[in-house]
Amino acid sequence: MNGKLSLLFLLTFAVAGCTAQVMETRIVKDGLFIPWELLYGPDGHIWFTQKNGYICRLALQTGETDTLYHEPEVAIRGEGGMLGMAMHPAFPDSPYLYVAYDYLKAGVYTEKIVRYTYNGQGLQSPFVLLDDIAAASYHNGCRLLIVGGKLFITTGDAGTGSRAQDLQSRNGKVLRINLDGTVPADNPLPGNPVWAWGLRNSQGLTYANDRLYGSEHGPDSDDECNILLKGRNYGWPAVTGYCNTPAEQAFCNDSNVVEPLRAWTPTLAVSRIAWYGTGAMFPALQRCMLMTTLKDEKLYRLQLNVAGDSILSAEAVAGVSFGRLRAVCVAPDGRIFLSTSNSPADGSGPFTDRIIELYDPQSIGIGALPAQRRLTVYPNPAAGRSIRLADDMLPAGGTYTITDIQGRVLRSANLPAQGVISVDGLAAGSYFLQGRDRHGRIMTGRFVRMQE
Repeated sequence: MNGKLSLLFLLTFAVAGCTAQVMETRIVKDGLFIPWELLYGPDGHIWFTQKNGYICRLALQTGETDTLYHEPEVAIRGEGGMLGMAMHPAFPDSPYLYVAYDYLKAGVYTEKIVRYTYNGQGLQSPFVLLDDIAAASYHNGCRLLIVGGKLFITTGDAGTGSRAQDLQSRNGKVLRINLDGTVPADNPLPGNPVWAWGLRNSQGLTYANDRLYGSEHGPDSDDECNILLKGRNYGWPAVTGYCNTPAEQAFCNDSNVVEPLRAWTPTLAVSRIAWYGTGAMFPALQRCMLMTTLKDEKLYRLQLNVAGDSILSAEAVAGVSFGRLRAVCVAPDGRIFLSTSNSPADGSGPFTDRIIELYDPQSIGIGALPAQRRLTVYPNPAAGRSIRLADDMLPAGGTYTITDIQGRVLRSANLPAQGVISVDGLAAGSYFLQGRDRHGRIMTGRFVRMQE
């Protein structure tokens, strides 16, 4: 079933200046097996992994799915299988996908990070960037995110908590490598991919406010949301949640432990996080992180302060009820996409998982912007220092926002005269342009910035 079930509900948060707003949900695709990662690609498709080794691309209007690659090495054990994925920021000019998966290496369950090359139709040329990460039937991580030309990787402790404090182990960590698999010279430990440690099982990773945020599964208490800092310890297994017992306080003082922004007891089984930022579609979600949960089966809105170093509130988004929620991503126009995690974990079937769209029916048509709400710019690709709107759909008084393919807001301002927008200083790559006129109507477009 593709796009046949829609559900309307009110988005009602007590946020200053925000009023109740209609949010609609639509099932874009079902019959899937645990779509572990969702990315909104520069082609307007959702790119996703499935736990059984498939990397796919989903057309949002039709629900048609292309299989880009099936990795035969993937081995499913409990929570293990094909996991996180990241897209090169300059995709498709730099046509690389980065994927984490578990496999059997000489009979030993192991995790590795692999780069694939997209040839316009599918993926080819797998290249191993990092290997020999211990895997298990639980606590494998693993999210990937590219920030500042570096690949960040979250790993679980693979069921052995002491690994999280062992700086020679790659488990229970945030790792940071160059996009060719080498270790950056400015990592905390020379020649070591470890960026931060003392983590149990991090399955969420996002970047905003010049900060790296992560979500972490606790044991029977203290799921966490953290700011992940260079060379810092997050306490596991000696500390769960805050430093609030005498033994924990002693360890925190001795080991320079970073306490979480927020901890949840009882646990929610927190999974993917994504930054909503300045998305125009749902003003009540601006400056929020979205967080999916497995055990709690809810989508949470985490409202941050202006500095981004404190969570002011954490509330479930009403009306989202699709069972266990694994992943979330945000489109440049503010639509939200979720994936579920309800199929049997061992892959025995039936496959019952879905990819779901959340949107405001007053702002956007189902599946894609209607033609009259698309922004066209020229020249595209842009080789100079500015682009210009090809029509007058966004007249004086409008605003625009430029985001990269990972959803990070790079520029946001009032539209200059004659619709001329500066792209000076943007690196080569693909970008999204979102406009909003003075009546609140949303329009989006895409452009490519060429190297000067």
